[in-house]
Amino acid sequence: MATDPRVFVIAEAGVNHNGSLETARRLVDAAADAGADAVKFQTFQAKHLVTRAAPKAEYQKVTTASSESQFDMLRALELSAGDHETLAAHAKSRKIAFLSTPFDAASLRFLTKGLGMTTVKVSSGDITNAPFLLDIALEARDVIVSTGMSTLADIEAALGVLAFGFTRGRDAQPGRAAFQAAFASPEGRAALEDRVTVLHCTTEYPAPVDEVNLRAMRTIATAFGVRVGYSDHTRGIHIPVAATALGARVIEKHFTLDRALPGPDHKASLEPGELRDMVAAIREVERAMGDGIKRPTPSELGNRDVARKSLVAARALAAGEGFDITCKRPGTGVSPFEYWTMKERKAARAYAPDEAIDG
Repeated sequence: MATDPRVFVIAEAGVNHNGSLETARRLVDAAADAGADAVKFQTFQAKHLVTRAAPKAEYQKVTTASSESQFDMLRALELSAGDHETLAAHAKSRKIAFLSTPFDAASLRFLTKGLGMTTVKVSSGDITNAPFLLDIALEARDVIVSTGMSTLADIEAALGVLAFGFTRGRDAQPGRAAFQAAFASPEGRAALEDRVTVLHCTTEYPAPVDEVNLRAMRTIATAFGVRVGYSDHTRGIHIPVAATALGARVIEKHFTLDRALPGPDHKASLEPGELRDMVAAIREVERAMGDGIKRPTPSELGNRDVARKSLVAARALAAGEGFDITCKRPGTGVSPFEYWTMKERKAARAYAPDEAIDG
């Protein structure tokens, strides 16, 4: 991913499998059929993620049973180790990368050691979880960090932990001062530039368009010199397409087989046809961005002479008469920039009206 010039599109299946392996397999198929680069799930055990007293988010209260706790909701959405292995193998058979966001150290080790996953996605909720960030830095080759609910200071602190883990290893003593020193060091900055992608994100489902603030993605890139991208929770596909035009190198978007399904994230997700349309639009914008050099394109060259103008006689001219000239198509003759020079000369021969002036 670090050297791929294309936008890396992550189809976020998340927990939209509703605990069903068969539904999860169909999500892999839908992501592959849409042309996404990766399909991503979430790996957790509820007992390691939340307390039994943890409340639901407001959007979860709307989209799930009010009598169900967050703990019970998440426990019903767990995938087993065997499920993960099946999904990873299925993704490989469909030629799409398999990713999953771990939410605890055991899940991280399973993904990296058990499944050989080299890229780890950090959820917005873990950007302040320094011990877990350090574990991720020590386990993963590449790290994608979502930054919903964050300030630049939060992002810098997280990047400091990653830089420390990348460059100091397992035996160094961690701590705020050590993280700050690693972040400021040349080797730390080089490691971050090489191994980290930071995703701008608005953590609401669906996210209000007027709270997206896409310009913040560029602010992150300028502040930290890392690759940036966008994790989208808005309705529709136009905002991630716009993020592509603004320079996102990674786009992540939730999708589902059916928005009407029960569960916390379905209503803020794309359906398969919409996911396919989003990927296609991203690829078109990506091609349209070009290399930034302003020059005539191959297709324009055939139109240039037709559209541009040359100097022609404004009326019939006799030999020796001063030029009475104007500018008309085609652009195959003397450039209109020579207008004033030619006005000072006399015609060497007679010209018919609209006849091109000799150079």
